[in-house]
Amino acid sequence: MPPPYTRPQGEGRLVLLWSAVRVVAFDFDGVFTDNTVIVSQDGVESVRCWRGDGIGLSRLRCTGVETLIVSTEVNPVVAVRAQKLRTQCVQGIEDKAASILTFCKERGVDPQQAAFVGNDVNDIPAFKVVGLPIAVSDASPEIFPHVLYRTVARGGYGAVREVCDLIFHARHKAASA
Repeated sequence: MPPPYTRPQGEGRLVLLWSAVRVVAFDFDGVFTDNTVIVSQDGVESVRCWRGDGIGLSRLRCTGVETLIVSTEVNPVVAVRAQKLRTQCVQGIEDKAASILTFCKERGVDPQQAAFVGNDVNDIPAFKVVGLPIAVSDASPEIFPHVLYRTVARGGYGAVREVCDLIFHARHKAASA
């Protein structure tokens, strides 16, 4: 696996950004999933998700961090997974940046205290409106110049849990300092 990707701002700044996060928005396909879709002969779609992501999201909720799934696709599997994870979800979203800004505004959160996790070029506008833009390790290389962190885990293989754990531990460290 490739090492975490950080830009030259230094590790200290990145830790401060992790600890300041109050909202995390996630793309779904390629982040919660390995970007594979299985289509039955009846046209029903299935995806593969990482079970450990649920524990990570639950731990974030305990620290007061709110989460959101923002998906361009409209697919019942996204809503079902979001409901199971007790995470808000919006689908059929062409402008992810606007959705994230609205979510933050409704909660009184500065977008600089938000993170977004994505994997492809359609996520670039969303990266630009948050304080902590994150790519999964197997994302399209075109997005790497737009992110501050690149996960070790691939999408659908624990990338969501990795991000949740990094925020969880940074917030706990900051609270005990």
